[in-house]
Amino acid sequence: MRYTLRALAVVVALLLLGVSVAPAQQHAQTRKGFWIGFGAGYGSYGVSCSGCSGLGRQGSFSGYLKMGGTLSPHLLLGGETNGWTKSENGASLTAGNASLSAYYYPKPASGLFLSGGLGVSTVSASTGGASNSETGAGLKLGAGYDLRVGGNTSITPVFNWVWGKPQSDYKHNFFQFAVGVTFH
Repeated sequence: MRYTLRALAVVVALLLLGVSVAPAQQHAQTRKGFWIGFGAGYGSYGVSCSGCSGLGRQGSFSGYLKMGGTLSPHLLLGGETNGWTKSENGASLTAGNASLSAYYYPKPASGLFLSGGLGVSTVSASTGGASNSETGAGLKLGAGYDLRVGGNTSITPVFNWVWGKPQSDYKHNFFQFAVGVTFH
């Protein structure tokens, strides 16, 4: 229930943000050359492994950083990092993914995009003075919308799903709801 309310709050905030910047859509949705973006929001983390049944999803802070180049009005290519972290009672858990990602704009005049990437996933846990970190294959799928607020600047709400397999018997994923800024 708590996660549903948080997700609903994020959706309402994004809708209100979309209404408030709607007049700014008079700026052309052009993309060319180098671009960079970053954002933060809420993430929901889940894990599956042998011997870890009964673990529920955990909610906490999540963020991303992306940059790259424009190949065409429909396609951008770059690198993206996505992360999730939670600290509680002296213990912390951090999950991340670094990937080569593509961003596809079905209608270049619109800000809607779909994204996907392949890369490296990591998970780190620490309790007291002990820590452990594992790295393996990673995947990211997402969607977002560039709300143009200036000639080369957009407010960008995104929804991403990040999956990783840092160990042979350990898989993790997190859903990421974030709002960021993209400079085109």
